Amino acid sequence: MSVIVSTLTSLPFTQLRRNRYFYLYYDGFYALACATLLACMHLGGYEPLIERWDNRLWLLLPLVCHAQILCSVFIHNATHNNFPRPINRLVGELCGLVALTRFASWEVIHQRHHRYSDDVDRDPHPVVASYWVFLVKTVVNVERQLQQIYFELYGDTPESRRYERIRAYVSYATNLLLIACWYVVLGPIGFFFLFVPASIVGFLHLVHFNWSTHNAFSPDGDFKPVNLNHGYYRIGNLLWHGIYMHANHHKRAGMFNPAKLAPGLPITKPGGRS
Repeated sequence: MSVIVSTLTSLPFTQLRRNRYFYLYYDGFYALACATLLACMHLGGYEPLIERWDNRLWLLLPLVCHAQILCSVFIHNATHNNFPRPINRLVGELCGLVALTRFASWEVIHQRHHRYSDDVDRDPHPVVASYWVFLVKTVVNVERQLQQIYFELYGDTPESRRYERIRAYVSYATNLLLIACWYVVLGPIGFFFLFVPASIVGFLHLVHFNWSTHNAFSPDGDFKPVNLNHGYYRIGNLLWHGIYMHANHHKRAGMFNPAKLAPGLPITKPGGRS
């Protein structure tokens, strides 16, 4: 029982350090669960959650986008154990299903970001001046850094490289199964009108959050964690628990809402200057 409790409450990176095959077990579990759910829905004649068009879906769309962003905020907090310990991992896993990343990859990558913040070689998303260039580099670099983490833990050997190729294929296949589950659960209308747009908005927002809060607007290229609280960012701090107070977060990652840090670090003004 204690092993099960430890597995359900400890963070994925802790488990990866203990077990070199952690990712295969983790993604394998999700792949099996998704395949089983798809089979049960097919055999049981499941009817999608949204069966026909309703104009009220237009009112629901912004709320779903907000919920998608909020899931990313909650995963972020779960990564730092900011929920009560008995439910922290559960919150991270549930929100990871909505955000499609699954909790493990998010947590492992984010821990590395804090350890090597703005290191161009080791930060999974070091900031560059262009948002769109940063977006592309983030997509490419996350997978590269996942591999690098494994090599640092278990050695950069031919065996490790073979394992990482298998791990990547299993991960991609699991993502496809998870997306298929959302499609069947919601139905074509719910999936393409609500889930897909909200996922795109959530991803673009997440990338913009990582970009902007590392002083991307600095005219001198002084990229580092900063606190933003003007215009759109002030509204975002109110909606999403102070997420743009990022310098405070890097100083005290264990706070659910870094805007409440007292005394807090300085606010960076528009234009990237403190």
